[in-house]
Amino acid sequence: MTVSYTTDRMLHFGDCDISGTAYYPAYLNLLNGVIEEFWSAIGYPWHEIIWKERWGTPTVHLTCDFSKPSFFGDRLTFELTVTKVGKSSMTVEHKVLCGDEHRWSGKQVLAASWLDKHTSMPWPDDVRAKLLSFLPEQPSA
Repeated sequence: MTVSYTTDRMLHFGDCDISGTAYYPAYLNLLNGVIEEFWSAIGYPWHEIIWKERWGTPTVHLTCDFSKPSFFGDRLTFELTVTKVGKSSMTVEHKVLCGDEHRWSGKQVLAASWLDKHTSMPWPDDVRAKLLSFLPEQPSA
């Protein structure tokens, strides 16, 4: 069974172009907020890991596919699913819905990084264990 993190976001006036249609840079800003909220929900809020522990989770790869437009006032549901956890990176897939209607999707790779050295680092053991708990269980051989 896959475990996803789900949260809602309202599409505000400032997220849209003059026609009232979602502006894709605003989508990415919303997505970044969802990622930040995910880290807080699993016990690693950015304000603590960045300021106190001095590591972060920069995005190193991102792809998006937009299916249908979204409009000012739409309530969007973001579903984040962890699909891969490596030594120092993780892959998440995003599905964005408005009600039951698919609006867009994305795939994102985040890396653990020392902020002072600007280099990658292995996930701390507790963080890696938490991320692995989001992956579906593999059948035993």
